[in-house]
Amino acid sequence: MDGVTVGYQPGAPVLRDLSVAPMPGKILAVTGSSGAGKTTLLRTLAGLLRPETGSVTLDGSPLRDRDDAVKRGIVLVPQDNGLATMLTAAENLQVVLLANGVPGDEVLSRTAHSLELVGLSEQHDQLVEELSGGQQQRTAIARGLALRGEVLLADEVTSELDSTNRQRALELLLAEARRGVSVVFATHDPEAAAACDRELHLVDGRAEMIRA
Repeated sequence: MDGVTVGYQPGAPVLRDLSVAPMPGKILAVTGSSGAGKTTLLRTLAGLLRPETGSVTLDGSPLRDRDDAVKRGIVLVPQDNGLATMLTAAENLQVVLLANGVPGDEVLSRTAHSLELVGLSEQHDQLVEELSGGQQQRTAIARGLALRGEVLLADEVTSELDSTNRQRALELLLAEARRGVSVVFATHDPEAAAACDRELHLVDGRAEMIRA
């Protein structure tokens, strides 16, 4: 992201002249108070918002939109989890994997493995609407992991988790970084941010690098 100004309405920017470069194999924590622009930053990196000025590129090529981002391996785990409530936990993973061209047998194995990683193997056939908020959040994390992208954008994915599952989720993000993934983790949790490699702090749409 280079010199990006972006918002939801013309002339009302949420982020102003922001530059940031997530790095493969590293976790970048994005911190700041509510309304500082954390979600907007991740949505822009995910191709959901088009900058008014500046550019977002991946490997030197401009990012066109969300479809382009998906094809190029940019995975977003949104704050609202984005799950289909009338599908089971497993089906939520399977639908997305099939849509991304993953072969059927591999869809089943990735789904089982990812739900196991987040501790939801026993809930695989439960409807999402029957799961607790924390279980839904863990299902969304599992879906993001199952996609095995090159970039993982995680928006407040530990906000509804207890201490044990917060630690588990953070360890999974660290494991993704060790796999060579560029991880961007928006969080209001200072302890979680401290465990990341770098920290970008947002204040009113502008940023300062706390740890580079």
